[in-house]
Amino acid sequence: MNIKKDIRFRVYVAFSCICVLGIAIILKAAAIQINEGPELRRMAKEMHTRTTLLPAERGNIYTEGGQLLCSSIPQFDVHVDFSVIQKDTFNKYVDTLSVCISELFGDAPASAYKKQLMAGFKKQSRYWLLCKNLPYYQYQSLRSFPIFNKGKRRGGFIEDPRIKRINPYGMLAYRTIGLWRENSQTIGMEKTYDTVLNGENGSRVEQKATGGVWVPVEGSEVDAQNGKDLVTTLDIGIQDVAEHAMLSVLQQYECLYGTCIVMEVETGKIRALVNLGRQKNGTYWEDFNYAMIPTEPGSTFKLVTLLALLKDKYININDKVNAQGGVMKFGRLTLRDSHLGLGVLSIKDAFAHSSNVAMAKLGYQYYGSKPEKYIEHLHDLHLNERTGIDLAGERKPLVKTPKSKSWSATTLPWMAYGYEIQISPLHTCMVYNAVANNGKMMRPYLISEVREYGKAVKTIKPKVVEESIADSSTIRQLKECMREVAVSGTAKHIQGPFYSIAGKTGTAQVADKGIKYSDGVYQGSFVGYFPAEKPKYTIAVVIRTKPRSGAYYGGTIAAPVFRMIADKVFAGSKGWDGPLDSIAMLNKNIIPAKLAGVSSYNVLLRALGKQAQFETDEYIGQLVADSNKNVYVKPASIYKGQVPDVNGLGLKDAVYLLEKEGLQVTVRGKGKVQVQSIAPGTKIVKGQSITLQLS
Repeated sequence: MNIKKDIRFRVYVAFSCICVLGIAIILKAAAIQINEGPELRRMAKEMHTRTTLLPAERGNIYTEGGQLLCSSIPQFDVHVDFSVIQKDTFNKYVDTLSVCISELFGDAPASAYKKQLMAGFKKQSRYWLLCKNLPYYQYQSLRSFPIFNKGKRRGGFIEDPRIKRINPYGMLAYRTIGLWRENSQTIGMEKTYDTVLNGENGSRVEQKATGGVWVPVEGSEVDAQNGKDLVTTLDIGIQDVAEHAMLSVLQQYECLYGTCIVMEVETGKIRALVNLGRQKNGTYWEDFNYAMIPTEPGSTFKLVTLLALLKDKYININDKVNAQGGVMKFGRLTLRDSHLGLGVLSIKDAFAHSSNVAMAKLGYQYYGSKPEKYIEHLHDLHLNERTGIDLAGERKPLVKTPKSKSWSATTLPWMAYGYEIQISPLHTCMVYNAVANNGKMMRPYLISEVREYGKAVKTIKPKVVEESIADSSTIRQLKECMREVAVSGTAKHIQGPFYSIAGKTGTAQVADKGIKYSDGVYQGSFVGYFPAEKPKYTIAVVIRTKPRSGAYYGGTIAAPVFRMIADKVFAGSKGWDGPLDSIAMLNKNIIPAKLAGVSSYNVLLRALGKQAQFETDEYIGQLVADSNKNVYVKPASIYKGQVPDVNGLGLKDAVYLLEKEGLQVTVRGKGKVQVQSIAPGTKIVKGQSITLQLS
């Protein structure tokens, strides 16, 4: 009896446990269904379906002339899955495949490729790397070869596509155009206009079929919207000339960095923007956008002080000012001109010879008791704010006011000649361009159009910042002073015979980014425009020297860069109204061509039906036509002690002329002389090095 009770009790307990366990399982299943069901169903679905991203094609960047500055190209990494390739197929075609690959890449014999392929097949590698970064045309050829032409499922051909961004012109305007790399920092236009260039990615749903192949689900595809194209204001020809000119001077003097801006006067379009910094190995690279970094400008800022004085009618440029021998005390500080000895002279001459004392004295005399009025002029020129150029990374300038903590009794006179204020080279260029443009200040800009499938969807027009920065009398006097700089002042050595220049040199001792004034680092600059009578381009050149460099004046290192750029732009441009016509009006009948070894041109001229009369046996000359259409060679002017103009000459002739004058010549490139690092007319220092860029 007790045994039966015990058995019933055990059955009851077991049944109860089973019921409790069943209830627990049901409750757990319900909990999973409610809490984790959606996620589990999603995971199950993903095992059989997936959403694939369809990347949008990034837009291109062009010049207004249609040259391609930046584009995207597909590249492929190719792998092989040997596990799906039949043994008899592999053995039959491995020799042919090896020959095909060897001929396509040309980097190894067919025997080497066969050895690699056989090793991979023996191991039955499922993701064996064949090649990386394959261009599209090679990828297309490779996939058509024996075995691989059977595709992924039977031929084991696995491609891993990726997009590579390329700059066809290499370093040219590299910092301005920018760089785009997936999952990396973007710079330049690529960063500023990333959303425009990038477009919108598409997608499609794919379903796993037999054999593990993913097949698109019909009707699920959402097309990608490709990025739009940008059209920049950059001119590749001008950019190339500016970069070569800057590089030649940077290399010659081993400077720390240089920046150059070429701006179209009438519109504010940036036609060239060069930013070259010295690397640890001594080479130069577009490493930073120095054009948009505020620094103390030095004497180029004297134009702003002169503008304020003229605008307020305190002075006339023919008024006299006493430069006091180039030395003057302001409080406890003594100010000196770089060239001592200047006494009483006109304000125009003081500007042309870049007297610090004269400009500081005038600034202090008229604004010392009311500095707010002077600062107001700087604000009117928008020097206290960013220029608004359409390029990311522009920093805000630093313009002190009497309320600034660092304002002192000497702040205003020091500001008057370009210290205790920080503005970017782009700001300086914008102000000078406004003077060249008869007072109309234009905003500098780099993008002229946004295009979609070849059609303009947005056009960026020139924008006026100020209709007039000063009255016509002030602008006229400013132009006259700037013209005098290139006629009798600190930049007279860069004035050429075919067009006129107006501008201002600047030299500033540097104290920033850990550099002290005592370190002897300078910033030489030249900002100006040409032709002076009817300006077409404004050019700003700023170069920072190495510590205690032997050459640091703006007239020595920056002005020649301006001249080299202006020479090439002028020579290569059409539609100039003044200079070439003026030659004809003078009845000189000069054919603008430079010759060397003039006697050899006898045969050429006679073949053209011209009577060749050579008046000289000089090594360099100009072709001249008289009223009877006879052609003869007129000797070019070569002045003893001055660097001759060898642009356009062959290497042998150029080297002969320069070495004859005691210069040491370094040559880069091939062809004829395109750029010379020391401007024609510069005083020769025996043993001095000069670099010739050939093209």
